[in-house]
Amino acid sequence: MKIGFLMDPIEEINTKKDSTFAMMLEAQARNYEIHYFTQNDTSVQNHRPFALTKRIKLTDNTSHWFDFTSSQLIDLSSLDVIMMRKDPPFDMEYIMDTYLLDLAKENGVLICNDPQSLRDANEKFFTEYFPEFSPKCVISRNQKSIKNFAKTLNKAIIKPMDGMGGSSIFQTGKNDKNLNVIIETVTNNGTRTTMVQEYIPEITKGDKRILLINGTPVDFALARIPSDDDFRGNLAKGGKAVGQPLSKSDYEICKKVGPVLKEMGIIFAGIDVIGKHLTEVNVTSPTCIRELDKQFDLNIAGMLFDEIEKIMN
Repeated sequence: MKIGFLMDPIEEINTKKDSTFAMMLEAQARNYEIHYFTQNDTSVQNHRPFALTKRIKLTDNTSHWFDFTSSQLIDLSSLDVIMMRKDPPFDMEYIMDTYLLDLAKENGVLICNDPQSLRDANEKFFTEYFPEFSPKCVISRNQKSIKNFAKTLNKAIIKPMDGMGGSSIFQTGKNDKNLNVIIETVTNNGTRTTMVQEYIPEITKGDKRILLINGTPVDFALARIPSDDDFRGNLAKGGKAVGQPLSKSDYEICKKVGPVLKEMGIIFAGIDVIGKHLTEVNVTSPTCIRELDKQFDLNIAGMLFDEIEKIMN
């Protein structure tokens, strides 16, 4: 199999935690022909999608984890699979990349995840399609609407729609004298769409990341538990990662969300669950493979490529 990885610069990743690196290691173990490239390597030439790719040799070594073995300009349509693993921000440049991937898809390349679905499934907004599991919230750029809802809650979470890793998330509430300035900041004075969501007390037990492969959940979640001096469970903000089997309510959420993702061509997703609430559906570059692999002796990238091979056949 000839496989491409569109991702952030490989020299900047943390190999201990990087799920794309886990995928690349598994692809190498399967003797796939791996082509690595970044956003700056892509182009459309004579109506065809191209990239200046690098063939790469990987080592699971934290001090020296890759060597480039060749560089070549290829028509991306010559690949069998492209893994779209560019981290947010989900900006216009990201959208341009999805258009380029659409051209490769039109020529028979399997894109993980489907470019159109990447554009359609905003990771925070998409929870609105599953109201039976979603916490109470208001999504708006109107500061008055956000404030009115926040004023009904003792505790509320306010966050931008395009963030990741816990960035720019605030905990506030009706008695917080900082509420106005928080709303002004996150909405950029009413020009940026923002979510205000009820605070879910079960966050103290962890914000669970559940990985789904072609709609089917991995049987273990990574609960990201906030540190003593922060309300956010994000690992990037000091949260502690504790693996645990999926609960009955986790499976109920996956039973509803999984088939929708599969139908959309979202082969690899990570949903976030707090208590019995679905809080995000991550489709751009879900993580936590390496942590779950280590704690439960799994090979999630292997499970993913097994499924991709089935789809290809």
